[in-house]
Amino acid sequence: MTNTTIPASARLDQRRANWMAGWLLGVAGMVFFMVVLGGLTRLTHSGLSMVEWKLFTGWIPPFNDTDWSELFDKYQHFPEFHKVNADMTLEGFKGIFWLEYIHRVWGRLMGFAFFLPFAAFMVMRWVRVSEALFWKFLGLFILGASQGVMGWYMVMSGLVDRPDVSQYRLTAHFGLALVIIAALLWVAMGLLKREAHDAHHQDPENLGRWAFWLFALISLTALSGGFVAGTDAGFAYNTFPLMDGALVPGGLFDHDPAWRAPFEDITTVQFNHRTLAELTVVLVLVFWVKSVDKHLAPRTRRAIALFGMMALVQVGLGVTTLLMVVPVALGSLHQMGAVVLFSLALWCVHELRAPRLDARSS
Repeated sequence: MTNTTIPASARLDQRRANWMAGWLLGVAGMVFFMVVLGGLTRLTHSGLSMVEWKLFTGWIPPFNDTDWSELFDKYQHFPEFHKVNADMTLEGFKGIFWLEYIHRVWGRLMGFAFFLPFAAFMVMRWVRVSEALFWKFLGLFILGASQGVMGWYMVMSGLVDRPDVSQYRLTAHFGLALVIIAALLWVAMGLLKREAHDAHHQDPENLGRWAFWLFALISLTALSGGFVAGTDAGFAYNTFPLMDGALVPGGLFDHDPAWRAPFEDITTVQFNHRTLAELTVVLVLVFWVKSVDKHLAPRTRRAIALFGMMALVQVGLGVTTLLMVVPVALGSLHQMGAVVLFSLALWCVHELRAPRLDARSS
């Protein structure tokens, strides 16, 4: 039975719920922009320009020549300068510094954008410690804070011997960003009033299972893309659909030990990502076709249509990025597309979940 009222125990009217959902969606948008900034720092090799993590003073920029010289001198003590940028001047250093600086400051701004409204909701008693919503918000805040730690843990891997961050830590950093976006979106969507499906809708669980497994597949594909970025595998085999003149290239899993090939061997890493991406777009289109004759709510149908269209856009971006040997703009767009597709898959899961319970009970 569909419950269209808000449970009294939630102590929220729909207007307040909508305000909080809008806030969470706004923060999710900020995380999305953070992912874009992170991708740009990776593509422009700017991520190792700041060799210190100052939690409380890290957003004070250099103001004068003395500040710049001090920062550049610190950078010169690390492997990236010696092995990659030994001829870099102070002006060149400034060129890679600002993007990483903005990336880190944006992370701090996100902390305030989440914590201050959260505190205000507590003061206004829109959210109480005794309610499940408080613990959801607190969990989101802890997730966000942990991402800052994960980011520095990733950067540290590039400050030792090899002037490049570990692909494992890079993928973990990206994966945690996806978890944060998913959690923000899920809680936000749970606060919004749901639309009921047509009374003649049959077997919603089947489409719901499809949506769930597609979401899992897209998550796996996105994480495999993290290993492509971390190993620079996108700069090899810049042809499609063939790799080295074959659908299945030689040298797959040619790594010691073989079980690490999907994470360290460029051929295997790229082949896996291609295969997962191709499987994803085919299954998303099948899912889209399966939904056509179902009596779905208009918002659900819209979510599925956007999901299907974005899958086509994303595979197009991926192929073009590969053929053009990963230009910065296309590489960034492809990463953005991955997050959008991931988010649309989650939206479909939320719309198709059963039973159709009221938003505040999910």
